[in-house]
Amino acid sequence: MVGRPRGFDPEERLERALEVFWRHGYEGAALADLTAAMGLNRPSLYAAYGNKESLFRKAVDRYLAGPARHIGGAPDEATGRAAAERLLRGAVEVVVARDHRGCLVTQGALATGEQGEPARAELAARRRAGLERLRERLERAQADGDLARDVDAADLARFVTTVSYGLSVQATDGATREELHAVVDLAMRAWPV
Repeated sequence: MVGRPRGFDPEERLERALEVFWRHGYEGAALADLTAAMGLNRPSLYAAYGNKESLFRKAVDRYLAGPARHIGGAPDEATGRAAAERLLRGAVEVVVARDHRGCLVTQGALATGEQGEPARAELAARRRAGLERLRERLERAQADGDLARDVDAADLARFVTTVSYGLSVQATDGATREELHAVVDLAMRAWPV
């Protein structure tokens, strides 16, 4: 027996879920908010995306492939410095978009109750993976002679990601694009020679 074909575009509905999670965070996004935004009833949502946690994971994947694609592309830059700058400049553009919501990966489940723990752990793991990719890129920069060998690549990667997370918090407090780019300018002036 073949099921009835879906009468909706799953990618378009996932984009709607992303908007809800980005605006409200994991715990703040009630199932009623998600079903209303997606135009689906609960059984259809579960059939298409699984539970709320699974939907959140898919929305984060969509976020990283779409609005925050600079994160995945930064290690492809020609130099370690260019990779770091792409991460920071890209972060500014994402965090001031859509009513200064900040970064979904940074703030989407930073503090949660027990039920939100899997989402918090998921985002923490993704942040650690991003930090590791940047550290590896900076070590490659050292091997290429693009970054001094006496620089601790792990510390520098942590510095860059900490600035990136701070940009997100500043954006949610209303900092402008210009103000945030000024922070990036200052961070890049601190780049080791």
